[in-house]
Formats: sequence, C-alpha cells, structure tokens
Amino acid sequence: MDSRIEAFWKSVEGKRVAFCGIGGSNLPLTKLFAQHGAKVIACDKRPWEKLGDAAKTLREIGAECRLGEQYLENLDADIIFRTPGMKYHLPELDAARARGAAVTSEMELFFELCPCKIYAVTGSDGKTTTTTIISEFLKAAGKKVHLGGNIGHPLLPEIESISPDDVAVVELSSFQLISMRRGPDVAVVTNVSPNHLDIHKDMEEYIEAKRNIVSHQTAFSVSVLNADNAVTAGFVPWVRGQTRMFSRKVPSEYGTWMREDGAILVGNPGVKVMNASDIRIPGVHNIENYLAAISAVWGEVPAEVICEVARTFNGVAHRMEFIREVDGVKYYNDSIGTSPTRTISGTLSVYPEKIVLIAGGYDKKIPFDALGPAVVEKVRVLILMGATAEKIEAAVKAAPGYREGMPEIVHVSSMEEAVQAARKLAAAGEIVSLSPACASFDLYPNFEARGDHFRDLVNSL
Repeated sequence: MDSRIEAFWKSVEGKRVAFCGIGGSNLPLTKLFAQHGAKVIACDKRPWEKLGDAAKTLREIGAECRLGEQYLENLDADIIFRTPGMKYHLPELDAARARGAAVTSEMELFFELCPCKIYAVTGSDGKTTTTTIISEFLKAAGKKVHLGGNIGHPLLPEIESISPDDVAVVELSSFQLISMRRGPDVAVVTNVSPNHLDIHKDMEEYIEAKRNIVSHQTAFSVSVLNADNAVTAGFVPWVRGQTRMFSRKVPSEYGTWMREDGAILVGNPGVKVMNASDIRIPGVHNIENYLAAISAVWGEVPAEVICEVARTFNGVAHRMEFIREVDGVKYYNDSIGTSPTRTISGTLSVYPEKIVLIAGGYDKKIPFDALGPAVVEKVRVLILMGATAEKIEAAVKAAPGYREGMPEIVHVSSMEEAVQAARKLAAAGEIVSLSPACASFDLYPNFEARGDHFRDLVNSL
C-alpha cells in the first residue's frame, strides 16, 4: 500500500467522521472508514424507513445516525464528507469549518491519495461520453483503468488496490469541483453553458467551479479546452502546463481538430488520425467528444487504437439510445439531455427529418431562448411535461419562424401519457425522441431513472 494512504488511515483511527447524505459515493465510504477504526456518523434528511438497503449497511458497521430535517445541526465531527450535490457554503458546514472540522468530499480525498495518473473531465454537456471514450482508449492501449467520479462509481473505496502504473479516469461535476484544490494530470473541459443555476448562486460561480479543474494543475499537466466555446477558451490564462485546444472549426497547434473534408488531425499542419465518418455514435456533439478525448490521450494511445475504438464503441446508455421500432416509428432515449444546449447539440442536430420530441422537466432556472428556434426547425410534434413545460412552449412560440401548429404542441402530466401521445401522433417512418432539455428531479431521482422508465414504456407498447 502507498505510504500516504497508509498514513492517512492511521490518522483517522478513533476520529469522528460524518457523512452528509447517505447514498451514491458516501455510503461505501462509511463502511471503509469504519473498517479503519473511525467512529462513523451517518447524516441524512431521510427518516430511517426511507434509507432502504443503506440502513442495513449502517447497522452492520454500528454507525451513529442523525436523520430527518435537522440532520446537519451541531455536526461535532473531526472530518465531514459532503455529498457532491450539497451546497459548499451551507451555514452548518461553515460553522463546522469555524470549529476546526475538515470538510471534504470523496473526490477531493481521492485526488490527494491517488498514486497513479489522473485524467479528469468536466463540462456542461458531453462529459460522461468523453470520460468513457478516454477510458476505452486507454483500456484498448493496455492500461488498467479505474473509471469513476460523477459517472456514478466512487473510486476512494478502491484506493488501496490502485498501482502507480494504472490510470484513473474521472468525471467531475461543478458540485465536486467547487471545493477542489488539487488538479488532475490531464484536465478536459468539453464546454461550458448555463446549467445548475438552481444550486449555484450565479453563472460566475458555476464558471469558477468548472475552472477549478485547471486552476490547480502543475507545470507538468495537460489542459484540453474547447476552442469553439467562448467560456472554455477563456480558461487559457489559468493553465500552467501545456494547452491543447480542440475544434471543429479551426486548426489547433497542439490539440485535435476537424478539417472541412471531415478528416480529424492532431497539430497543425497535422497528423491525420481518422475521419469523422469513422465515429460509430451519431451527432456533431460526439465528434466534439472525440476531439476532446483524442487530445487527452495523444502520445499515450496509438492512432490505430483510437480509430478502432471509434469504429466499435456503441456509446453510453440514455444518449440517443435506440430502443425499438413500433409500427414503423423509431424510438430513441436521450434522457441525458438535461439542458437546452445538450438537446440542441444532440437530438436536434442528428436527424435530417422533423421529429416527435418529448421534453420538459425540473426547472434549473436556465433560459430556453436558444431551444425555441431549434425546436421550430427540427420538431413536428412537441410533447411537453414537467415544471418547465410552459417556459419551453413560450420560447418556441417566441422563436422566429414559428407559426400556429408548427410544431404541434401537446401537454401531458406523466411519462405514460407522453409515450401514449407519441404513439398516437407519430406516423410510420418518423422518429420519437425523449430529450427533455431539463433535469428530472421533479418526477425522477435522476436522468437514468427517467430514461429507464421511458425505455420500459416503449418496450411495453
């Protein structure tokens, strides 16, 4: 075991360690810290009967439990782990810091202790697919890859089994990055556009959180930035190591770019890696994801390996995932479309014909102005649900080119009604896509649950 890891576990013996939010990354940590002699405190807003399988784990390790609405009051712990979605400056957490407690998170500690090279990806859209592509490149090149972070898999519980010759590939959200003070060896920012403004106090805080991925790197690091996105291009002054810009529009001296004929090259005049047509998964946004991923691994993964992955990788679930064809209508699950930009660059950029779109969901307080024109151009029938339905309809009707009934707009109150409406209104040869342009939290715990429900409903038609 790495000496730093060994020293850390020794330091937590007998310490009171609180985990705020029992689920996702924190639940596996409660068991891990208990095994290393810490006194575990499990804090969660849910009552005991709502904890499900987590309750069994907490009983087994003898955790002290603080549950209910006041679960954060008087956190008398030496170390406090916040769950990624928890605001960094909650009054209870600030009070704990003032008392001398160490407030941290699973990813922060993983970055401190990880003995191997770390590739990290963030962005408003495309980060999960880009993270996965990077991991596929590195696995195909013979590396042992530890894939985790915001993609849904905590890595700290694996820390003792990671060797210096391995690589870690992690997806990072703005919620994780806001408090991080250590950078990865290779940082990738896919793009930055308005998102999560229901949690962040304003757009500037959101941008600053994203910028943390490069702000704390060293002179030996690599930063991969999107030259076609004004915000990410603006991160360049904060980069201390090599900058690799990627672009679909202009040549890049050190990064990856696409020529007008669809050739994908690294550097200028450039080494050709492959053609955009070699990429199996559809969509302009996926070309950008590959440009970012190639920039991240260039020099570590041979071009022929990159090309083979591009030709065979089928993509990630809930990302323009084909479900089935019913009565000549093809159904796609793009539940990952949790923001207007994601739906515009994804579902609304791929299909040449007008489609039947199911959209709407939780209100993250981000504008839908840009979505309106894209819907008018690409959608024949718009089926709206959730808290944002009225806002999306207003944006569509305010868009240039909108005419009454083009698109036809239908309101429903559930996914069941949405699927039934789609079946009734879609004609043979058309496409129905769920791409909500919104988060799912008004009706579902996450976009995966929303996509799974949609898939189940379509499969039961």
